[in-house]
Amino acid sequence: MKNIAVIGSGTMGNGIAHVFAQNNHHVSLIDISTAALEKALATIEKNLDRQLIKGKIDEQTKTKTLENITAFSSLEEGLKDVGLVVEAATENVELKLKIFGQIDKACDESTVLATNTSSISITKIAAATKRPDKVIGMHFMNPVPVMKLVEVIRGYATSDEVTGQIMRLSEKLGKIPVEVNDYPGFVANRILMPMINEAVYTLFEGVAGVEQIDTVMKLGMAHPMGPLQLADFIGLDVCLSILKVLHEGFGDQKYAPCPLLVNMVVAGKLGIKSGEGFYDYSLGTKDLVIADNFRK
Repeated sequence: MKNIAVIGSGTMGNGIAHVFAQNNHHVSLIDISTAALEKALATIEKNLDRQLIKGKIDEQTKTKTLENITAFSSLEEGLKDVGLVVEAATENVELKLKIFGQIDKACDESTVLATNTSSISITKIAAATKRPDKVIGMHFMNPVPVMKLVEVIRGYATSDEVTGQIMRLSEKLGKIPVEVNDYPGFVANRILMPMINEAVYTLFEGVAGVEQIDTVMKLGMAHPMGPLQLADFIGLDVCLSILKVLHEGFGDQKYAPCPLLVNMVVAGKLGIKSGEGFYDYSLGTKDLVIADNFRK
């Protein structure tokens, strides 16, 4: 698995490419948008500069990491001679099924296919291929270069050999892999998303304001950031998608997305990525500014 392909150059994709490249893998970073690829490479360089300033890497490591990444806008070209593909496209089941059907046809039969999905069934994704034993979940946490956890999710048919390979590979990346089974939301988001949803309900029902809710969770529960700020960081559209997967997968009303969250996504208020969610990020300040709709 010296040669790796990463599909999708967004926040998660460029972070995954960064980590593999910094650990001496040759990475093909694939995206249909050349503008997105250019932005991704700039982001990786910026994040490497942060590591350089903090003394975590040297100039040689930065240079080598960037040299290890090649951008491709063609799926077929980017998938040549790779031992592992990590898909990091949008959290959309139809899109992922389409991508896995394509990469299954394009890759050598020995290539392992991983998905960075945060909630969608690995078994369902694997069913779009002719190699379900070689399909696995590799759920990195955001920001990828910083966070240690990788959820390694076995689908119904994922082999012991492939699971062991991915566990060992994750460790070699300096991560801590945790093996989990294939149920909606896995572990991280099955626990995290109901908490975020309950925080949105608490706001929706007028129990407290944005700042008050986040302060209670930070000071009372020792969370590094409050659930509403975290939702903005993840992306409210992503939160909604995961909650829908949980709701549909378990058929339990406790996972039903809060109407306020639904309305915010429909209105395009997605958090940091859109410049506004529960907080307003348009001013470019590091201080959190409550969005207009939630000011008293």
